[in-house]
Amino acid sequence: MEQLPSFPGERPEETNASLESAYTATATISEQGIVTEWSDDARRLLGYTPSEIVGVPAAELLADGLGEGSARIPAGQERWSGTVALRHRDGRRMQVGLLAHRLASTDGTARWLVVSAVTRAPGPPWGEPLKEWAFTQSPCFLAIFDADLRLVRANAGMERTLSLTEDEMRGLRLPEIAPDPVSDETEGRMRLVLETGEAQYVDSFVRSPRAGTPHGWATSLAPLCDPDGRVRAVSLAAHERTAGEGDRQRILVPDVADARIGTAQDTAHTAQEVADVAVPRLADFAFIDLLDPPPRGDEPSAGPASGPVTVCRTAVRSVLEGNPESQVAVGGTTSYPALSPPAECLATGRGTVHGPTDPALAQWVAEDERAAAWISQYGTHSVMVVPLQAGGVILGVAVFGRHRRSEPFLPEDLQLAEELATRAAVSIHDARGSSREHTSTMTLQRSLLPHTLPTQAALEIASRYLPAGTAAGLGGDWFDVIQLSGARVALVVGDVVGHGIRAAATMGRLRTAVRTLADVDLPPDELLTHLDDLIIHLSADEADGGGVGETAGGIGTTCLYVVYDPVTCRCTVARAGHPPPAVVSPEGSVYLLDVPAGPPLGLGGLPFETVEVELPEGSVLALYTDGLLQAREHDIDEALDSMFAALTRPATTLETVCDRVLTAMLTHRPDDDVALLVARTRALHSDKVVVWDLNPDPAVVAQARRSTTDQLTAWGLEEASFVTELLVSELVTNAIRYGEPPIQLRLIHEDSTLICEVSDTSSTAPHMRRARTFDEGGRGLLLVAQLAQRWGTRHAPVGKTIWAEQSLLGF
Repeated sequence: MEQLPSFPGERPEETNASLESAYTATATISEQGIVTEWSDDARRLLGYTPSEIVGVPAAELLADGLGEGSARIPAGQERWSGTVALRHRDGRRMQVGLLAHRLASTDGTARWLVVSAVTRAPGPPWGEPLKEWAFTQSPCFLAIFDADLRLVRANAGMERTLSLTEDEMRGLRLPEIAPDPVSDETEGRMRLVLETGEAQYVDSFVRSPRAGTPHGWATSLAPLCDPDGRVRAVSLAAHERTAGEGDRQRILVPDVADARIGTAQDTAHTAQEVADVAVPRLADFAFIDLLDPPPRGDEPSAGPASGPVTVCRTAVRSVLEGNPESQVAVGGTTSYPALSPPAECLATGRGTVHGPTDPALAQWVAEDERAAAWISQYGTHSVMVVPLQAGGVILGVAVFGRHRRSEPFLPEDLQLAEELATRAAVSIHDARGSSREHTSTMTLQRSLLPHTLPTQAALEIASRYLPAGTAAGLGGDWFDVIQLSGARVALVVGDVVGHGIRAAATMGRLRTAVRTLADVDLPPDELLTHLDDLIIHLSADEADGGGVGETAGGIGTTCLYVVYDPVTCRCTVARAGHPPPAVVSPEGSVYLLDVPAGPPLGLGGLPFETVEVELPEGSVLALYTDGLLQAREHDIDEALDSMFAALTRPATTLETVCDRVLTAMLTHRPDDDVALLVARTRALHSDKVVVWDLNPDPAVVAQARRSTTDQLTAWGLEEASFVTELLVSELVTNAIRYGEPPIQLRLIHEDSTLICEVSDTSSTAPHMRRARTFDEGGRGLLLVAQLAQRWGTRHAPVGKTIWAEQSLLGF
C-alpha cells in the first residue's frame, strides 16, 4: 500500500469543536486503499455517512487529489503519522492530523486502522497546575491521561518507549496509541483509578515498535488530585523489569493469554492466538496442529493410537519473517511418524521437553524430512510438545521450539505451555460445540422458513433473510406469504425473542399457527389475539415443565400481519409490538403506515387494533424486523432516513430494492437477525371481476347459472363452464335456503384461477356432512369440496362469504 490512507482527524486549534466533548474518529482501509469501515465519529467530523464512504477509494477524500506532494507510506512500515488536507462533505478544506496502524490478519491480508482525535480546547485545570500535580504526585514520569482517559502529557521516556512524539499522541486513548490487548487491560485499570481514587498496578505493558523483542514492564497507575482532593487525571508510570530475560518474558505470558486467547468462537482464530501469545514470549516458533479429521462427539478418549498421525496445520508463528520453520502451509495436512514426540504426546496426553541429545528427537529427525529441515537448518536446540485436550478429548498438539534464544525450555516453561494449551483447547472444544449447535439451528431455521414464495397475482414480492453474526447465534426472525380466499394475500413478519434452537423452534410453532389461523380467514386483529393466547399457553407449559428464562414460551415476540385485496386495492394491517411497514407511493413519496402498536405477544389482556388503507396499484410495502434498524450505529431517525432513501431509488426489480436497502443499512454483519419482505401492489381490474346481486328466490338459481356461463364465454373459459355452473348452483341454493338477504354472487378471474363467491348477511357457517342413502339433502357442500381445488367460509363484520376456487391449468 503506497498511498497514505486518507482519514479525518484534527487538532483543537483547527476546528470550532472546542465546546464539544472529545472524540476519536476511526476507520479501516484495505491495502488497496478502499475504505472498509467508517465510524459514527468519522461521520460527525467529515459529514459523510458510511453508505457514502464504505467501498470508496480513500484518496477521494484528499483535498488536493493524488498529487506529487501526497504522503506515501514506505513498503513494510507498520505505522504512520502526519497531517493531511481533506475535503469536508460541505466542501471545506481541513488540515487533518492522523495516526495509522497496519493490522495483519491470519489469512495473510492486512488493513490500516486510522485514528484521529478531536479534543477540547485546553483550559482549566490543564496548564501549570497540571504540571505541578504530575511531578509531585506521580511515582515516576511517563504520561498523564485526563478524565476521559485521553493523553494530555507525555515525557521523553514515553516518547522513546512508543517511538511517538507527545503531539502525535495527544488526545488519543492508550489502545489507539498502541493497539494491543494489554493496552485495553491497562485502560480498564485507569478507569478504576478514576472511579475509586486508588492506585492500580499492571505487570505488563506494550512493547516498543522498534524493539526486536518485547520487554516486561511494571506499570503503576496513580490518581492525580487537585487541592480539593478530587481525582482529575491518571498518571501512568512504567519501568522495565530487572529480572532475567527469560523470567521477564515468562511473566508476560499469563496476562497476555488472559486478554488474547478465546476472544472468538473460531477454531483457527483460537489456535493462532496461542501461537501469537507464545512467540516470542515463550518460544522462537510455534506450530498448532489439530487432529484431521477432528474427534467426533464428546466421548472421553486417550487420543489416537501410537503410530503415524495425520494433523492439520492450523496456526504458525515465528520470530523469523515468513515462518520458515513450518514446512506446511496453514490449512495443509502433515503426518507425524510413529514414536515421534508429537505422536507420543497425542497418544499419552502428556507434554514433554526434548534437548539436542534426546534420542526421541534424533529418531524424529531421522524419520521425518520436514522435521529434519526445521530442526537442523535453523539450529533448533530445544523442543517442547504439549497436547490440546478438553473434557477428556484430545484435539491436537502444540509444538514449540527455540533456536534464537540460547537457554533451553525448563519445567516451568512446560507448565506454562500446558496452561496455554488447556486454555485454547477449552475454547476450541466450546467453539466446535457451538458450531455444531449453530449448524443444527441454521438447518432447523432454514427448514422452517419459506423456501419459495407462492405464485399469486396480487403482489410482486422479494425477500431477504440475514442471520445474526454474533456469538449469541441465530434468532427467531421469520417472514411468510400466505394466499387467502378472494385473491387476497397475507404478508407476515415476526421476531421471536432469544437465540438458538429454542428461538427457532418457537418461530416454527408460530409460523404454523399463523398459517392455520389465516386458513380460516381470521381478521388481522383476531389472528394476533389467538397468537397471543398461544404464546401464553406455551409459556405456562414451560413453567409447568420447569422451564426458566425471560424468553419462556416466546413472551415478548413481535408480529406484523398485513392482508392485501387486489380487487379493492385495500390493505388491512395489525401489529403486535412490531415496527410498522414502510409504504412508497407510485409517485415516490415514502412514509411509515400509521398502525397502532399493540403489545408484544404473550402479555395478554390488551387488545390489538387494525388499520385499513387504500394502496394504489404500484405502491411498495416494506416489512422488516428491528434488526435492520439496530444494525446501524446511528439513531432510529437516521436509520429510517437511510431506509427511505434506498426504497425510493428507481429500480427495475424488487430484488434490486432489497439489495439496496441492505447495503444502505448494514455496514457490517448484523448483531441480530434481519428479515426483509418487499411487495409491489397489483390490481384486479373490472374486466377480471364481475358481481351480481341476487333475489332470495329459488328461481334465480337458473339465472345465476346462465349469467356465469355468459361471463366465462366472455373470458374464453367455456371449458370450465360445466364445473362452475355446478358450483354456482350449489352455493346460491345454499345461500337462498339457509342464508339471509341481500345475496351476492362474485366471480374473480386470476391468471390461472377462477373463484366463485356467494355472500349473504347470515353469520351461520355451513358444515359439510356425508348424507345417508335416503336423505334428500346434505350433498351440496360435499359436491363443492370434490369439484373445487379449495373452498371455505370467510366471515365479515356482517354476514359471511362461501367461496370455491378452481385451477384453470387443466382446461
